[in-house]
Amino acid sequence: MSMFNTDRRSLLKGGATMLAAAATMSSDQLLGYAKAWAQTSQWKPEPGAKINLLRWKRFVEAEDVAFMKIVDAFQKANNVTINVSNESYDDIQPKASVAANTGQGLDMVWGLYSLPFLFPSKCVDVTDVADYLGKKCGGWADSGKAYGMLNGKWIGIPVAATGGLVNYRVAAMEKAGHKEFPKDLAGFADLVKGMNKNGTPAGMALGHASGDANGWLHWALWAHGGKLIDKDNKVVVNSPETAKSLEYVKGLYDNFVPGTASWNDSSNNKAFLAGQLHLTVNGISIYVTAKKENPQIAEDMNHAHLPAGLDGKTRELHLGFPILIFSFSKYPQTCKAFTAFMLEPDQFNPWIEAAQGYLSHFLLDYDKNPVWTADPKTTPYRSVAQTASTPAGEAQMSENAAAAIADFVVVDMYANYCTGREDVKTAMASAERAAKRIFR
Repeated sequence: MSMFNTDRRSLLKGGATMLAAAATMSSDQLLGYAKAWAQTSQWKPEPGAKINLLRWKRFVEAEDVAFMKIVDAFQKANNVTINVSNESYDDIQPKASVAANTGQGLDMVWGLYSLPFLFPSKCVDVTDVADYLGKKCGGWADSGKAYGMLNGKWIGIPVAATGGLVNYRVAAMEKAGHKEFPKDLAGFADLVKGMNKNGTPAGMALGHASGDANGWLHWALWAHGGKLIDKDNKVVVNSPETAKSLEYVKGLYDNFVPGTASWNDSSNNKAFLAGQLHLTVNGISIYVTAKKENPQIAEDMNHAHLPAGLDGKTRELHLGFPILIFSFSKYPQTCKAFTAFMLEPDQFNPWIEAAQGYLSHFLLDYDKNPVWTADPKTTPYRSVAQTASTPAGEAQMSENAAAAIADFVVVDMYANYCTGREDVKTAMASAERAAKRIFR
């Protein structure tokens, strides 16, 4: 048995090396492809274009390397300049807002969740790019359309998503009496309780962590039939369903490792890799890092979707990453060409392989990419687009829904109740008040 494990381990390592090789096709090949692409592309870059592109800071180094190769090939093939700057998730939005308000500084922003919906009137209509990619790559998942479209036109292109799935240690789960990962709410609560009792606790962020806290707490709200707004944007958070979800989350929180109320987006990664945490919700970056720096942890890890809600459906809030083009850019054709080029199969396939599961696709043909099956621990991240809802839930994604996420309305409601600052009624009333200020 141990021999099989060793072989499997070296296989996984070999697999990763093979993927890296695919992702590092020679720069000459990539440049040749970019030149041929530019000849036939329907978007012709403006001569001498200089683009300022702001993107989120990488969590997986190989992804960033692959992305910069795409940038480099595009620049050389089209004789244009693309200056890429990186900021953390939380700093992207203020920088993008400044550019939107002043009409200068940035041409494109590749950011989080709902960025284009914060300033829809400042975004270039990219329906032509979305239609081109949809036709070529098997169509868009419904969640991709929800992340990109406003009133029938595309205001951003959802490049990919980072799935917020359960990362757990297998031995700790089994010791807590679960042979496989629980598929329902009661089983999940039982697992978290059992893990805490055994001194191998779970922990999920309740602080202002844009990705982690918003992700799992929206799941908890939706899983109990609660919602911030209904399909007509009416604030309906103050409800018996929300109250049930608050009680449920408090039960989990009481069994978490201490300190989760002040966690940011990197806190759980650090605690998990240090062996202090045995279950959390995150992208695959913990596993990718563990394979490199702590193989024992990687060997004992696996991933799962969060349990289905009371109605049997799985709804998750993943980190959609749309890219937008500002309407004041002097180089809209260059920006459109680059956006389409990024998502072309010839480099999007190696790029998502390089991301090792950290980026999941919204274009359905990419289900076939070998990255999702080469290592079975990556497979759950393949179906992120299928379980994803936008922050607006069943409503049309909007500026207001984007503002509610940015203001942590849902997160604060849970944090205030779990930490004892407010009781159930007050926590719901505070969230209702905050939401009504936004959804006037």
